[in-house]
Amino acid sequence: MHPDSQIRFVKSQIEKESEPYYSAYLDLISKTDSLLAETHHACVDFSVPGFYFNPEEHRRNSLALSEDAFAAYACALAYRISGEDKYGAKACYFLNAWATVNQTYSNADGELVLAYNGTALLIAGELMYTSGVWCQTDKERFTGWITKVYQPAVNSIRNRTNNWGDWGRFGSLLCASLLGDSNEVDKNMYLIQSDLPTKIAPDGRMKEEIKREKNGLWYTYFSLAPITASCWLIYNLTGTNLFLTEKEGALIKSALDYLLYYCVKPEEWPWCASPRSGEGEPWPENLFEAMSTVYCENQYDKFVRPFRPVVYPYHSYAWTFPTLMPVIIGNYHGQSCAEPRFNLK
Repeated sequence: MHPDSQIRFVKSQIEKESEPYYSAYLDLISKTDSLLAETHHACVDFSVPGFYFNPEEHRRNSLALSEDAFAAYACALAYRISGEDKYGAKACYFLNAWATVNQTYSNADGELVLAYNGTALLIAGELMYTSGVWCQTDKERFTGWITKVYQPAVNSIRNRTNNWGDWGRFGSLLCASLLGDSNEVDKNMYLIQSDLPTKIAPDGRMKEEIKREKNGLWYTYFSLAPITASCWLIYNLTGTNLFLTEKEGALIKSALDYLLYYCVKPEEWPWCASPRSGEGEPWPENLFEAMSTVYCENQYDKFVRPFRPVVYPYHSYAWTFPTLMPVIIGNYHGQSCAEPRFNLK
């Protein structure tokens, strides 16, 4: 998720106090400093009931992993950028807690919530894996947790046709990246390529997600976030650029444009009156911050600019620190963004 070239670029920008990276870095350090005294919430059975059946317990149980995963991710990223061991040690504390305590998941939404919250643990694990802060025994315990608990959960839902499948594939790709499993990378890339044409209509609407009435915009975002994050992983792992292919790239771009249009003009949303549009929440800004440098899209940049530095600190982790960690196709020290190879106008 964060290749060395990206980290080197960000560190160089911070050294020069270049914006928006410097402000985003200070924001990260402020958040991680507040996390150093926090204790973990790891549990033996990560049991999450269905949201629409028991929303209070769903939120309460989800929060245990959500808070710990964000803390691990933030501290691991702060360590890799600053080099300060205190952040790395705290990231390992949360990683070790879940690897040691958690044995299973259960209930109606257990695997889904484990998938979309656990992505931050996997990203943190990869950020810390080559560090001298994390001992070999603890690394092996964490990879054991991946193969025993997390990977079975994400792989069990990756064939679903809605956002469940999208989070399953993103989680599965993160597993494959950390475990070095190229066959799993290929499987997930095939799944993404195979159903995008049926998932995204030519006009950009996401067929399964618009069914969610007032939450149709939210679920469109909730599907596109892991889809685009998976494409970024695939690009880093294989060199295949699904963002800019004639078929997949054009569909993804059309879905992003569709989402942005109706988030700006929710009163025109054709599928339900008064939809939840993200106003006052950190979505979809995080998604469009990440995609602004992939598609060289001025409307994305204009939409996000007032909200920088953008951080998505809860619930689901695909584009969590997009202002600080820009998504660049190609050379980080060369071009600022990619030029699409197709005409979307």
